[in-house]
Amino acid sequence: MIANTFIKRPVTAMVISIVLVITGIICILNLPVEQYPQITPPVVQVNGQLTGADALTVEQTVATPIEQQVNGNARMEYMQSNNTNNGLMSMNVTFDLGTDIDIATLDVQNRVSIATPLLPNSSKPIGSNSSGS
Repeated sequence: MIANTFIKRPVTAMVISIVLVITGIICILNLPVEQYPQITPPVVQVNGQLTGADALTVEQTVATPIEQQVNGNARMEYMQSNNTNNGLMSMNVTFDLGTDIDIATLDVQNRVSIATPLLPNSSKPIGSNSSGS
């Protein structure tokens, strides 16, 4: 019975569907997204390069001194390091939920700068990036 009404009057069906879409858009824009809990932990990434080195050499000369300094950072959950055969090192430091990403980035940068004199002259950290909540 209702289906016949919409089949016989397609303009009415289109108007109702447009009204529903506009109402949905308005509702989505008014959702309190800031009140939702953070579900992704903040991550700080440190990159380094030792030109012409293999993965084992990068691990021993670049990754290990940086890992030793960064380990034990406040509210740090874990860290993951990846060394490649083209001389690149990438380390992700993951922090607890609710950790301020700016403070975590500064802490990691300070600890990397402590490890910088221990690195070979041809290898310096490229930089650090942060992501997360």
